[in-house]
Amino acid sequence: MTKASVNQYGCKTTFAIEMNDFIFRNMISKRILIAALLIAGVYSSFAQNSKVLADKIIAVVGNKIILKSDIDNSILDMQRQGIEVPSDARCLNLEQAMGIKALVLQAEKDSLPVTDDEVDADIENQIRYFISQYGSKDELERVAGKSIYQLKEDFKEGFRDRKLAAAMRNKIIEGIKITPNEVKTYFQSIPNDSLPFYESEVEVGQILVYPKASRDAEEYCIEQLKDYKAQIESGKKEFGTLASLYSEDPGSKDRGGMYEVNRNQKDLDPVWLSKAFTLKEGQISNPFKTKFGYHIIQLVSRAGDDAVVRHILKTPQVTQVEMKGGFEKLDSVRAKLIAQTIDFGTAVSRYSDDDASKFTAGLLQGKDGSFLTFDELDKDLIIKMKDLKVGEYSQPIEYTDERGKKGVRIIYLKSKTEPHRENLKDDYNKIAQRAIDQKKESALEKWFTEKTNGYYIMIDDEYKNCPTLKRWVTVANAIKK
Repeated sequence: MTKASVNQYGCKTTFAIEMNDFIFRNMISKRILIAALLIAGVYSSFAQNSKVLADKIIAVVGNKIILKSDIDNSILDMQRQGIEVPSDARCLNLEQAMGIKALVLQAEKDSLPVTDDEVDADIENQIRYFISQYGSKDELERVAGKSIYQLKEDFKEGFRDRKLAAAMRNKIIEGIKITPNEVKTYFQSIPNDSLPFYESEVEVGQILVYPKASRDAEEYCIEQLKDYKAQIESGKKEFGTLASLYSEDPGSKDRGGMYEVNRNQKDLDPVWLSKAFTLKEGQISNPFKTKFGYHIIQLVSRAGDDAVVRHILKTPQVTQVEMKGGFEKLDSVRAKLIAQTIDFGTAVSRYSDDDASKFTAGLLQGKDGSFLTFDELDKDLIIKMKDLKVGEYSQPIEYTDERGKKGVRIIYLKSKTEPHRENLKDDYNKIAQRAIDQKKESALEKWFTEKTNGYYIMIDDEYKNCPTLKRWVTVANAIKK
């Protein structure tokens, strides 16, 4: 999947739709990128300024058709986004589209469950992503040449197909496992000069606490927000101006505190979201508290479950008095860890205030899971970890997160590798993952080979010379005979 980052109050700021179940994830990267656009249905709604005047059916799988405009528009959208378009993009797009249609046909035949609610949730995520990319709902509608409602309707078929295809893929590969002997055989099949070289990697965990600010600091934030509200309601100041000057939410500060939200979003703080939808248009809330601090919200406009809001966030400042309490708390936790009266995962679950790491037993995550290269670590972490040996815990140290919030943390060095050529001893998990991915891909290829012969296949002559469509062309030619 594309990993989502989270802003000051829980709003995802990157592509929220998971691609883990993407049916061709094991293929080369350019094919994955093209297919991701194709599956998401992006092409169907963003090429209105360059639509092909004459459309035609270029391929059929069973009773599922693929139009020339589907492929053309996907290419146009890639170009519009500045994505490098490979020379064989049309062939790759068509191959992926036909594979999806085949999976959908079988999923429908097997009555695999995909609900309207699931499809609608994915569409909502996609629309929110586009809004974040284009800056506002109005700009998205201008670029698309369609209303949000029309975009959602356009996306339904493509997103339903994606869900069905993913469900069918999962059914095909479910239960596939791999043995240590298979991993060994896979590894031995790789030429020595093709084995990757790994820089030093570490597995690092942390227990992080955020000391609670004093009541006086909280009251100060509340009074500030009350003053901002009074200035706005009296007409002395604009909400956007005050948000730009004083809000401590970096995700919206540059936009005058503005967000476009949906009542059903799961990636927002529920208290914050609920408050937004209790307001009337133009109304400003009283100061209220979330886990991120204190807020006021103004409802700018609302259309059903969609709303435009502005907010100002103030975070109570933590003094050294409260920080001392955090140090003492983690001193006690560290003593328990060293005495082995508690294991690290349990300590994380019981004491850490870092919600994200609670799901990973406190281990920080990078592009390869819990194994991190040094360039993936923050500078303070590298400095503090320098003197740690594997299995050791650091003294409690002060920490400031990306929002400027102060905390205290203990660092745990779980493992460390030296720079090395890939081998079974040090890299078994990585090798095993590639081996099982290959085994799953083989299962998918076998399934396609068997099922393709049972479908009616038609491919336009323009695409019959595509190397990637060889299997499909063979079936299509056999049907003609």
